[in-house]
Amino acid sequence: MPHVSGPGRSGFQALILCGPGVSLNTFTSNPEEFPKALVPIANRPMVWYPLDWCYRMGVTNITLITPPASQGPLEAALSQNPHLTSLPSPSPSLVAPTDLTLTTGTAELLRLPEVQACIKTDFLLLPCDLICELSGESILEAWMYSQGSLDGLSVPEPFSYRPSSTVGRNGEKAGRRGGIGVWYPMATKQEGVKGEVADFVATAPLDGNDAPVINSARDGSASVRSALSKLVYAMPMDTLKDIMEEKKAFLVRHSLMKKHARVKLLTTYRDAHIYIFPYWVKEMAKRNEKFQSVSEDLVGWWAKAEWQDGLAEKLGLREVFEHKENYGLQSINQDEDLIEREIDLLTMSTTKFGASNNSDLQDASFHESSERPSLLSRTTTMLTVHDSIESSNEPLTVPSIFAYLHPSLPTAPLIRRVDNASLLLNTSLQLAKLESRDTIDPADASPLSHAHKIAYPAGVAPRSSITRADCLIAENVTVEEKCVIKESVIGANCHIASGARLTKCLLMDGAVVGERCQLTGCVVGRRSKIGRESVLKDCEVQDGNVVPDETDAKNEKFMVFEGLDHDEDGDMGEGGFSDGDDREGF
Repeated sequence: MPHVSGPGRSGFQALILCGPGVSLNTFTSNPEEFPKALVPIANRPMVWYPLDWCYRMGVTNITLITPPASQGPLEAALSQNPHLTSLPSPSPSLVAPTDLTLTTGTAELLRLPEVQACIKTDFLLLPCDLICELSGESILEAWMYSQGSLDGLSVPEPFSYRPSSTVGRNGEKAGRRGGIGVWYPMATKQEGVKGEVADFVATAPLDGNDAPVINSARDGSASVRSALSKLVYAMPMDTLKDIMEEKKAFLVRHSLMKKHARVKLLTTYRDAHIYIFPYWVKEMAKRNEKFQSVSEDLVGWWAKAEWQDGLAEKLGLREVFEHKENYGLQSINQDEDLIEREIDLLTMSTTKFGASNNSDLQDASFHESSERPSLLSRTTTMLTVHDSIESSNEPLTVPSIFAYLHPSLPTAPLIRRVDNASLLLNTSLQLAKLESRDTIDPADASPLSHAHKIAYPAGVAPRSSITRADCLIAENVTVEEKCVIKESVIGANCHIASGARLTKCLLMDGAVVGERCQLTGCVVGRRSKIGRESVLKDCEVQDGNVVPDETDAKNEKFMVFEGLDHDEDGDMGEGGFSDGDDREGF
């Protein structure tokens, strides 16, 4: 199982982007106190899910990247929150770059000195709002099979660019590997998810040498390799719509059709922002200062550079590859010269010499090597010159980035980004339906299931009704008599007064629901209070807010904006760092 126990050993490392979460601004309006990464999903902090996913696949070198304003609450949560402290060792490290702001793009983030310094090997790039039941090992296996090479598999700098004449699976030199991204089908209308935006993705079948000899099972349980394809286009749907509105059509270059005869255009998939990147992507992001987002700019332009003539040169990929390869040649030449100086081949002869003769021969050997280059040195020099001439004239081969398109089968493992209130509610309710580990064999339980459906049974009054199959009740929750709770998730330390009815609701820690309230499809923030006899449907209540008694509301947000400049839609504008979704603010 691949893992990293230190920066100097081979393996993967993971970068998890923890932004403030503008799309969840009802609950993250104050990122200095409560950033998006700590918003609870099914009673666990959001960042627990990508952390647990990394640990389960064996990646233990994990770095959380967050703005300086959110560093304090994240550090406190990592040391105090019981869900985060129960994760395996070692604990993730936290990096808060000085220049990281709320409007920094994800590709801009990769250029920051602190982030550049922490990338030591091939790495995974993940958002903090990722929910993934799919086994991480299967994705790593697919990358190793399709992009890995024996000459440079998961090795730290600078040997990640070890030069070789060996040609890899995709035509690249050994050590120059491609990447993999993950896309998943959007939620259907029957799931009741609102506000989820699709991405435009275009793929082409793998070449004969790349296509795995494996058949996909009908339940979607087969290896990820069976669903791999080459990524040739990737951009948000908003960008595609702008292009089509400007040009009145979607124009396709002849070079794409010449390189890939069959291209599949998809508009119902969403970028999961799960990327496995080779080490050289760090240098690519650093050199291209115009890149703002990872999904649209870095990945999108990389995919096009594989088939569009001249684009790789414009992106500076030749300099990225050849600079590192030459660096490796210099290191090898130095090692060879060192070997030539230190090893005295004459002393290894079976012929015996006297002390004086041996000394004379050693001196003669030394003078000869100082006056005339040895055969080994001359050969090495010729190879270096020949390689530099050949590399400057040969066509530049760009390693492919592959796309894994997750199947849309009902039995397929769950993959989802949780970046708005509707997804937060829907995903929490979906996870609440998982069987708890105390009712089935733990080996058969989902890795995302809880130990108990009702963590504190003593707090539930006898005459209350809770449907255990689709509810999740956390610790220290008190439910008074005559309450009816169906398909809901209730956080720790909440109080439900007598006669209340909750259906498809999410209550965060410390929320209070008054007597005879009726809540349907609501998300209630931490330490907020719903007045008695209130009737709310599809509403959001900000942290600490108090809803007056007998309130009747539908599709409303109960919140007070403080300290942030919002536009008319309640968002903070465009173009910021959004934990992988670059259409929103950081």
